Amino acid sequence: MPVPELIGGAGGLGWVAVKAVLLFAVAVIGLRLGERRTLAQLSAFDFAVAVAVGAIIGRGATAADTSFATSAVALITLLVAHRAVAIARRHSRVVRLIDHPPRVLVAHGELQGKELARAGLTVADVYALLRENGVGDLGQVGYLLYEARGAATVISADREPGPLAWNGIVDSGYRRAAPATDER
Repeated sequence: MPVPELIGGAGGLGWVAVKAVLLFAVAVIGLRLGERRTLAQLSAFDFAVAVAVGAIIGRGATAADTSFATSAVALITLLVAHRAVAIARRHSRVVRLIDHPPRVLVAHGELQGKELARAGLTVADVYALLRENGVGDLGQVGYLLYEARGAATVISADREPGPLAWNGIVDSGYRRAAPATDER
């Protein structure tokens, strides 16, 4: 096996397969060494890394003018940068730059129009979130939190929010706002 074919100028289909397998192995090892959250629910920076990893593997495996070494260095650099950002996210200033804050979409049974607009959601979207969570009427909802990764947390109207729910409400910057109209 000539080393120049592996390092640069790979033109044959066999070398494409070898580079694809090697890049796949580098990606699996890199993701395995990273945090579990990389493969869980994707945040914006996780999604960007996933797309970039796919592009590097695809180009590195199929482009004759891109060597395995070049692709592997790009892939490893990207995975290291992803890990650095994951570590930096532990600081509140950085997390505010990267992650979406939670949003209070419903408060005390009333839709929060400004928050719906900020989240890019419609009233129909909120109704769907509520139905998915087994809610049949807005009056049953004390708060509906739209979490950073798109999940919904429903706090029923007949319960006082616990400390974790209050944390999300406070993090959202919730201020009592005018309810949204019931337009779809």
